Amino acid sequence: MWAIDTGLSYKSARGRWVILATVLGSGMAFLDSTVVNIALPRIGTDLGIGLSGLQWTVNAYTLTLSGFLLLGGSLGDRYGRKRVFLIGVVWFAVASLLCAIAPSGVALIGARAIQGIGAALLTPGSLAIIEASFRAEDRGSAIGAWSGLGGVASAIGPFLGGWLVDAASWRYVFLINLPLAVAVVWVTIVHVPETRDADMPPGIDVSGALLGALGLAGVIYALTEAGNKGWSAPVVIVTGLVGVVALVSFVVVEARSPHPMLPLDIFKSRQFTAANVVTFLVYGALGGALFLLPLELQKAAGFSPLEAGLSLLPLTIVMLLNSARAGRLAQRIGPRLPMTVGPIIAGAGLVLLMRVGADANYVTDVLPGVAVFAFGMSLTVAPLTATVLAAASEKRAGVASAVNNEVARVAGLIAVAALPIAVGITASTYAHPAELTDGFQTAVVVAGLLCMAGGVLSWLTIRNPQPDGEEVETAPCSYHCAVDATPLAG
Repeated sequence: MWAIDTGLSYKSARGRWVILATVLGSGMAFLDSTVVNIALPRIGTDLGIGLSGLQWTVNAYTLTLSGFLLLGGSLGDRYGRKRVFLIGVVWFAVASLLCAIAPSGVALIGARAIQGIGAALLTPGSLAIIEASFRAEDRGSAIGAWSGLGGVASAIGPFLGGWLVDAASWRYVFLINLPLAVAVVWVTIVHVPETRDADMPPGIDVSGALLGALGLAGVIYALTEAGNKGWSAPVVIVTGLVGVVALVSFVVVEARSPHPMLPLDIFKSRQFTAANVVTFLVYGALGGALFLLPLELQKAAGFSPLEAGLSLLPLTIVMLLNSARAGRLAQRIGPRLPMTVGPIIAGAGLVLLMRVGADANYVTDVLPGVAVFAFGMSLTVAPLTATVLAAASEKRAGVASAVNNEVARVAGLIAVAALPIAVGITASTYAHPAELTDGFQTAVVVAGLLCMAGGVLSWLTIRNPQPDGEEVETAPCSYHCAVDATPLAG
């Protein structure tokens, strides 16, 4: 059973303790994902690592998070969501400490990979605890509080990260997770009830998780290192082939598994598949742009870490203020138009960032692009997630949401690895501000076109629900989570 029979009330003291535990727990992951990008240039300087090392600082975390996210959710359903959530929080905190004391780039990248596994255990558990612990009539309010407060964590992330890097050291970006983890562990042990899915089929798809992670690692390594070693380098060819073979094997295993981590028949829905392709395009553009923009602002435009962090603040603010309105609009008129117009506007915002270069002015060169991009994304994310959920049966809403979240993260993972090499940003280019600017300006155009392609694809493939009920009604979506992840249905 998914929820406990005597669910908690949203207004009860214990209910609010549960919300606090899950918000703080998931907030660590949300916060970490936003503050690290701001710290990248200083990390590179202090540890003596170049562009490839910075890419791996981001992707090592995203890789293990993406590879084990669905497995983390399955483990919680089977062995207890509270138990797996606690393990994830402690794991994440220990890995954060390892990141903070890392003496070299290699050590930091390894610690980030370990940190991603912890995030894969705690992230699905935070929402699953709320879903399973609250009574049905209060679940929407609890999820709304969770997603809204999680958005606040993302909103303060760029500012906090920039301030810590400027005032102290990039290492404090990771150390802030430790007191949060202590608070989460205490509140969870004392106040959070244990729940599990008693009807879950036997077996855990460990082989699928390992093949998926290996496949992603091989492909991402090949894409990342090709910029420095060339496409003909043996290590690039071998790791790329291993990655492709592992991903093909992953599909075969999932097709034959009696308890697949990724049930492939869910993609029989044209609407579901199309919405996930749109997710891949839009979130790929988002991931690539948010990786390169802080580097360009600090390395070429002369912004301090705090100024670079503040420059991204409008993105989260606009998302917080406008996503719920966009969800209600999509309910009235259907998702097709918002999912078409939103990515096209977001793409135009990315193209506007071509103005960023040496001696860029924030108000005239940075803010217009960030604001337009933010408005376009706020139109897109709520109807996109509502469409994904509506295209799946109610029994598969959790799987559909998890798949969409996974697609978004993998898109960002590939973009961080592939976009720099696609536009000619190499380790040598990164060391020369003028060359970095040339590559960045090309990159935002490419990312903008990807976003716009998502809008065109939406117009061609997404269909509004029919009044005669032939298609599933669009699920309401009044809440959203942090901009680094897909939004949540209300």
